Parts: sequence; C-alpha cells; structure tokens
Amino acid sequence: MKDITPQQNKVLDCIKVYIKETGFPPTRSDICKEMGFKSPNSAETHLRALEKKGFISIASGASRGISIINNDIKEEASSYDSIEYPIVGLVAAGSPTLASENIEKQVNCPSNFFSTSFDYFLRVKGLSMKDAGIMEDDLIAVKKTHDVRNGDIVIARIEDEVTVKYFRKPADDMVILEPANDDFNDIEINLRNEDFFIEGKYVGLIREN
Repeated sequence: MKDITPQQNKVLDCIKVYIKETGFPPTRSDICKEMGFKSPNSAETHLRALEKKGFISIASGASRGISIINNDIKEEASSYDSIEYPIVGLVAAGSPTLASENIEKQVNCPSNFFSTSFDYFLRVKGLSMKDAGIMEDDLIAVKKTHDVRNGDIVIARIEDEVTVKYFRKPADDMVILEPANDDFNDIEINLRNEDFFIEGKYVGLIREN
C-alpha cells in the first residue's frame, strides 16, 4: 500500500470510528459533517485517493458503500486479543445457521474490532441491502440475540429461508422485513401462520477484497 497524506489519514480514521460506533459506513455527507468539509466533492476526492492506494473499497450506487480493506484486521490482530470466528454461508433448507455443514472456515478477528461483541460472520448473498453498504460476498458480523428493535438490521429465518433485512414490527402479529434496495420488495410475515425466527443482529462488516 502507498503512504497517505495526513488529511487522508484523518478521513480514514473518521471512517473507522464511524463504522465502529454505528456499525455502518458513513455517507459523503457524514464525512463532511465530521471533517468540516464544505463540499461533498472534498470528501469524494479523499475517498477516491484512499481507494486508489488500497485502504478502502467503494461500491458504486450505494450511499453507504465505503468499506475498510480487510488488511486492517490483520494489522489490528497483532495489537489486540484475536478470536477465531466461524464464517457461515447464507443458508436455507431449514438447517440451523451455525450447523457445522454451513461453516465455510474460521477467521481471526480482534475481539474489539466492532463496538459490539459478536458471535460469527455471515457471508452475504445478493444485493438487497446495498444501499446500507452491504454488498454481495461481504462478511457481516452477527450477534446472536432475539432482542431487536425497529430499524435494526437482522438476520431472520422465514420458514426455511435465511435473509438479512431491516426489522420493523408494526403490530404484535406482524413483522415487516425491509430491503435497502428499491429493486426489492418488503417481506411481510404474519406471525400467526408463518414460522419466523430472529437468528441475530448485524453489528458491522468487513470486505475481503
């Protein structure tokens, strides 16, 4: 990787802190607000320089499509306690998510890489969450919990299918799973006659390449 300027380093730190605190990458407007830039073009210039030098990747067409390149995990692992986490494929056919046949491999990651502890990585299929910065083949960190609120990104099992979506519960017997991509429709679940289970909650992501 090439060296970066002090200002580019500040932008990179801004992205890291934002992801650690919120679980989401910042938008250009968020970076402008944090850095005091007057124009989104200033943020874009620094972002493109960081991308060219191999520090971040930028997904086209996504407002939150900024990701820190995976090399940072290796660097931080030498400074912090590192834990082996399983990587799980986004599976269907009714098998439990953490069943051994669904685990691709184990990966080392610093225990404090995200602001919230987590239990495993799930490899994403599809682009239904691209406007939240979650792209195909990303590894999303998942915390096993049933305690979720409206607006959380959840990993949910509907009948025999597992999906990643925004969670909303407008009524006691109704759940709506919302995509972050206008090409996809909401999924409405009637809890009275459909099997529905929350596998966990999204806390952040890494992108391998």
